[in-house]
Amino acid sequence: MFSQIYETIKKFDKIVLARHVGPDPDAMSSTMALRDSIRLTFPEKHVYAIGSGSQRFTYFGHLDKIDDVSDALLIVLDTPDIRRIDGANLSDFEEVIKIDHHPFVDKFGELELIDDTASSAAELVLELINNTPLVMDKGVASKLYLGIVSDTNRFMFNNSTSRTFKNVSSLIDEYQLNINELYEPLYLRPFNEVKFEGYIGLNLKITADGVAYIKLPNNLLEEFGVDAASPGNMINNFNFIDEVLVWVFFTEDVKNENIRVSARSRGPVINEVLSHYNGGGHKYASGARVKTFSETDLIINDLNAVSRAFKNKNEGDKIENK
Repeated sequence: MFSQIYETIKKFDKIVLARHVGPDPDAMSSTMALRDSIRLTFPEKHVYAIGSGSQRFTYFGHLDKIDDVSDALLIVLDTPDIRRIDGANLSDFEEVIKIDHHPFVDKFGELELIDDTASSAAELVLELINNTPLVMDKGVASKLYLGIVSDTNRFMFNNSTSRTFKNVSSLIDEYQLNINELYEPLYLRPFNEVKFEGYIGLNLKITADGVAYIKLPNNLLEEFGVDAASPGNMINNFNFIDEVLVWVFFTEDVKNENIRVSARSRGPVINEVLSHYNGGGHKYASGARVKTFSETDLIINDLNAVSRAFKNKNEGDKIENK
């Protein structure tokens, strides 16, 4: 598959890279790193990374604009379903490649590199570069490292495998990456965001089934001076609450006229629940978008059900093993 993707890239003079709406560091890093690698390998090609920008992720580089995508190749990264592709209409492109590490949802590429055992889309891009003549420099390596670090939550999630550590180790060794310098833009935050995270911790509600949730209207975001993406960027920091198995943030996004749903789990499978609400993702890390806060109560009920079932099964297993 790697060689097929490389040969297809070689074939096109115009290449566009896209990722999912509401980008996270993995989506940004994999897109920008592959764009830069293709540009390094083929300086004569016209290569663009598109999508809605985010002030938070400018350290990955600047996005591009393109009006005419006729005769272009589209590469979609870190996106399992068509409806979540940001800024690209599949029918406008001559050919489509999909590179993704989520469980399969939609088929939309002539070539599809899908591996849900990979830690991140960044790791798949790293392996694509390592197994083809695509060129990497320190800038590309740095972006890929940050994507992997982010999607593994600094290697604390169970998607971190020996494969991941081998890939990361080779990056650090070969390109002499300064980890402390790289972490600064990823984790450095203004004080208002720290205070906002404190507010979330103080106001989380926890159900009897171990589901923690909070609803964050726009007036609250304005009060703390944060945007609608901020809660989703903080959610991994609530991973170690003893009484909580599933935690979910509901954030009003006035710009897009919806409610962003970010959910995480320490055991119950949650992506199937979120798939019923215009979302999905990984088993233990998923998101969605709904229109009103009233719909969020349905999500809480569904998450309660999967959390309750998980607890009951675990208790049953313990009794059986006695």
